[in-house]
Amino acid sequence: MVCLEISRLGRNTLEALRVIQTLNEHGVSLYVKNYNLETLNPDGKVNPVTSLICTILLEIASMERLTIKERMASGRDQYIAKCRKEGIKMGRPSNYRKSEDAYRQQYSKEISLLHKGISLRNTSAITGTSINTLRKIKELF
Repeated sequence: MVCLEISRLGRNTLEALRVIQTLNEHGVSLYVKNYNLETLNPDGKVNPVTSLICTILLEIASMERLTIKERMASGRDQYIAKCRKEGIKMGRPSNYRKSEDAYRQQYSKEISLLHKGISLRNTSAITGTSINTLRKIKELF
């Protein structure tokens, strides 16, 4: 089995090591391309050096993931604090609504199908419009 990046095997170190262990138990060698590592030797036995390197690489990847998550949360918290301090409203603008004419122009096919009595699911399948949008259209017309 070929894997380009070792961190793609699982969300954390233990999960990825379980995947490698399961593959080894079934006699399947995992080849990690970017490090040129193979988990089983040619004789079918586990390569202990590769196991050690994989464990270290997986732990580093887990640490990187945690660092990225913390940085994202910190940036988000700083942005929220800044918006609150400056009185900036976050999210969709409260005046963000289409007029009925805009709905009629954009969703003319959907409106005609709904007037004919076709269900929301079928109309969605035909037009590709989401069911929630079709519910809004049905309420308006």
